[in-house]
Amino acid sequence: MALKRMVLQIGMGTDIRGGDSTKAAVRALRDALWHNSLSVGAALGQDADAMQVAVTIGVPRPETVDQAAVLAVLPHGTGTVRVVAGGLEIPSETGGVTLIAQAAAEVFLELA
Repeated sequence: MALKRMVLQIGMGTDIRGGDSTKAAVRALRDALWHNSLSVGAALGQDADAMQVAVTIGVPRPETVDQAAVLAVLPHGTGTVRVVAGGLEIPSETGGVTLIAQAAAEVFLELA
């Protein structure tokens, strides 16, 4: 059996005032996932939990993301998280920061 990418979902998330990378990353992954209802697995006779999801998160400080919290967003299947440098930080005049994260979720299924 070969693992084949079936879907690529992308999203953006923010923490408007706190600059929390994990909060923005979780929101970005939810944005990517919650705009879709994947029926490709059922169309191929596979259960939703057969999906293997590779999540990539882009934030300015990758080491500050709680990867387990990001993975907990996945409603089905198993997943991995890779956090890379990306995103955007916008400082405010009051000393806070708005943080923007991007997420990509690649959904794979085993196909004959």
